[in-house]
Amino acid sequence: MTAACPACVELPPSATVPVPARADLVLHLPDIHCAACIASVERTLGAEPGVREARVNLSLRRVFVSAAGVEPEALIDALAAAGHRAQRLDAAPARDTGSRDLLMRMGVAGFAMMNVMLLSVAVWSGAAEATAHLFHLISAAIALPAVAFSGRPFFASALSALRAGRLNMDVPISLAILLAAGVSFFGALVGAERPGWFDAALALTFFLLIGRYLDHAGRRAARSAAADLAALEAPQAIRLEGQGERVVRAADLAAGDLIRVRPGDRLPADGVVEAGASDLDRAALTGETQPCAVAPGGAVAAGEVNLSGPLTVRVTHAGRDTSLARLAEMVATAESQRSRHSGLADRAAAIYAPLVHILGAAAFIAWFWATRDGMRSLDVAISVLVITCPCALGLAVPAVSTVTTARLFRQGLLVKSRTALERLAEVDMVVFDKTGTLTTGEARLRDPADLEALALAAGLARGSAHPYSRAICAAAAEEGVTPAALEEVTEIPGSGVEGLWQGARVRLGRPAWLGLSGEGVALSHGAGAPALFTFEETLRPEAAEAVAAIRASGRDVALLSGDAPAAVARVAEALGIEAAEAGFSPQDKADWLSARAAEGRRTLMVGDGLNDTGALTVAHASLAPASALDAARSAADVVLLSGRLDRIAPMLATARGATARMRQNIALAGAYNIVAVPLALVGLATPFLAALAMSASSVTVSLNAIRGGR
Repeated sequence: MTAACPACVELPPSATVPVPARADLVLHLPDIHCAACIASVERTLGAEPGVREARVNLSLRRVFVSAAGVEPEALIDALAAAGHRAQRLDAAPARDTGSRDLLMRMGVAGFAMMNVMLLSVAVWSGAAEATAHLFHLISAAIALPAVAFSGRPFFASALSALRAGRLNMDVPISLAILLAAGVSFFGALVGAERPGWFDAALALTFFLLIGRYLDHAGRRAARSAAADLAALEAPQAIRLEGQGERVVRAADLAAGDLIRVRPGDRLPADGVVEAGASDLDRAALTGETQPCAVAPGGAVAAGEVNLSGPLTVRVTHAGRDTSLARLAEMVATAESQRSRHSGLADRAAAIYAPLVHILGAAAFIAWFWATRDGMRSLDVAISVLVITCPCALGLAVPAVSTVTTARLFRQGLLVKSRTALERLAEVDMVVFDKTGTLTTGEARLRDPADLEALALAAGLARGSAHPYSRAICAAAAEEGVTPAALEEVTEIPGSGVEGLWQGARVRLGRPAWLGLSGEGVALSHGAGAPALFTFEETLRPEAAEAVAAIRASGRDVALLSGDAPAAVARVAEALGIEAAEAGFSPQDKADWLSARAAEGRRTLMVGDGLNDTGALTVAHASLAPASALDAARSAADVVLLSGRLDRIAPMLATARGATARMRQNIALAGAYNIVAVPLALVGLATPFLAALAMSASSVTVSLNAIRGGR
């Protein structure tokens, strides 16, 4: 059985998503970790001959390059010269071990720091000269290997930057660690009276690794929705050649080819039906649950599933020109653009690296000019570098993010994106998909008054798996109606179901099949007038409360759907949503959201289908229910594990509070520097005291972050 479906004509192959230049090359970038890395990679590749465009996806650690006549090795060499390690995609490591590596190095640094601090207590308590010297040597034996191992992420990044003739935040970090360890080791070797600062070097390394680990953990869950879309591509096709058939790769199809699509097969290309009639599962492109009927002349698209009858299709778009491939590219491009969104700490740190170097160098020069004491000058310079190292600044955002995402997880919300909280706090409009999001996705028969007709319809519907058939059978069971016993029940692909009842032919299917107009399905039985069955979708129980709470928070609510206008209007009226659009294709949704962004609106898109993935990536922020398809969950910033829409308004309030704490932490880190840096410059802070002050600022920032976790 089939039913009229306005979504069937939403996405003809010739009207799919226009996207920017396609990626001709994809390279893996295992070491990038910040907005500065993204800018450097894109700038370096953009300067290469033949490269038209380069976009970095930070979550995937990939760069998508649009180029002509360029060898990957040439781009890899150019990136290496700029200090970035790159690999061919097929050479990329299968799994990300970065979090485990950082955690291991952090553990080594913390363990070594505690042991060296225990030895330092004895030195500072007035140990004898020989004993103090011995403790310095033991500290060196513990600290130097630990610093070399634990500080490697900073050292490697700083070395790559220096080789490329540029500075990054890891350069002053590495310089402070190495100076503190180096001067301390020299003092331990010569038996200098001045105590060493191994504990300062280890404390600095330990707390910086905490910040780096939290930042890395915030991105670890990110996945590509484009990969899920690509998984829908059919690998092969049955091409008609002369009087026979031949199985070929889908990538070898070309416009004009004739292909056969059997029931149960996924379409390998976009095209037009030449022969046959069937029902198609178009959820991949429209998100609507009901199958859509196709007949000769009807448009079909790659990724759709043929449900009932065999089809002969004339290919119009194949390979990377199909609707599915273009939608995947749109998602990948949108994800890359989103990764450009720099966090609060990234923006605050933009001028930090050169300032740290200038202050450290100025402190050394000034003290050496005044005292002619190189060791004392180095002590002051190290203190300045340590005290100005961005430990608190590095923790300011990831600490709040980690605590808040843990709190939201306990409330049934999984936050996947590193910058999601900041963008959620800015949301001023929530945009919903309809089917499967505001509704349960299940049809319900409306007012089954004619019980005799219902019995006949249920008898026919038992032979179909269509959602409307299930709704008719469910309504019959609720009314206590026994389905009529029919004979010779047959499903007519693309039309409906027919059979014999008391010797007369009865039919249940699309109104147009029975010469009627309107929504729902029609039943013809004997000489009487056909009966029309109409359906309604079941709203989620908490949908009305969720919409009301969002509006009460001062945010607007809109509804975008690919369904028929009447169905959309009923849902919008029931929920009090004034801005409702029907018959929207995936590109229509993305364009609508882009238009709102151009007006300065900050939208949160809530959707559950593959047809929503483009909108989810274009929106300022995005959310998908746990019941959504994999691609939608991957594209979304937040997954609603509990499935309850009434969590959205509290989530937005929590995100706004988290962003406020992020700004507070950055202000605290700045205030710490305003107070501590002058003390270091005038020589009142030793490297050890500088490390303690730096650690205290980090603890303060962390405690402020914890306030949001209760």
